[in-house]
Amino acid sequence: MARRSEGQTRLDDAARAGWLYYVAGRTQDEIAAAMGISRQSAQRLVSLSVAEKLIKVRLDHPIAACMELAEALKDKFGLKQVEVVPSDGGGDSATVGVAEAGAAELERWLKQSEPLIIGMGTGRTLRAVIDQLSPMECPQHKIVSLTGNISPDGSAAYFNVIFSMADAVKAPHFPMPLPVLVSSRAERDLLRSQPLVAPTIELGSKADVTFVGVGHMGLDAPLLLDGFLKRPEMEALLGTGATGEICGWVFGADGNLLDDPVNERVASISIPSRESSTVIGLARGRRKHAAIRAAVVGGHLNGLITDEETAHYLLKTTAAP
Repeated sequence: MARRSEGQTRLDDAARAGWLYYVAGRTQDEIAAAMGISRQSAQRLVSLSVAEKLIKVRLDHPIAACMELAEALKDKFGLKQVEVVPSDGGGDSATVGVAEAGAAELERWLKQSEPLIIGMGTGRTLRAVIDQLSPMECPQHKIVSLTGNISPDGSAAYFNVIFSMADAVKAPHFPMPLPVLVSSRAERDLLRSQPLVAPTIELGSKADVTFVGVGHMGLDAPLLLDGFLKRPEMEALLGTGATGEICGWVFGADGNLLDDPVNERVASISIPSRESSTVIGLARGRRKHAAIRAAVVGGHLNGLITDEETAHYLLKTTAAP
């Protein structure tokens, strides 16, 4: 999908502001806080939604149904923020729509003047997000990788986003100079204690906002296709009920991390506390439905960017096992 034009993005923002004001009954101050903009900007967007005839008896824009789904997901699962994009029934891209929305959300955080620690996971969806970013100067922020940057063969992990993000965003970046998976828990603990690594782990644990992909488990899962796990290891995990993974941490259908040797070998930083960090998961597609549900139910996320089809699936399932 081509990058959305500034005009279309502004109409999307106007539709969002109009929905919040006329349908959700939010004040302009509340809209400004929710969208990360000034009150004056919120007022202009609400006015634009009327001028462009987006507001009638109902919001005349495809994003209206998406916003209703987002509010329903927030209420059902107790999430801090949710973005739902239209599903592309004719497309087969695993990132379409979600990547564009993810880039817009990441840019909102990057534009904040207050210094922030921004944690970044890995994966195809996040790589697509970074491809959508506009060049930005953000020296006030620190951007830290939550996952190791080294593949099993010693090369740079292709879908780790910290290096490609550094090309677009001028800010201090902190890569994780570790493999994604190591050979044992003892090796992991030793590597994590190294002077070059320990400060990055400490920084990542204090992230103000974190962007992560949600991976599914199966014989077509990225952890297997990218060589981080061998087929017998994946089959063993599936036999114990593995449903999804975030930054290499594998969890079951109930969202709980599996008590499995593979999780003892994960070199990634633990997912930051949802009490102190906004942890936004980005994922869509039927293959990932069960993994997304498990991640939400298990409390690994308090923010979600997904599509309509996934939102309907989540709303049809129970909120907890």
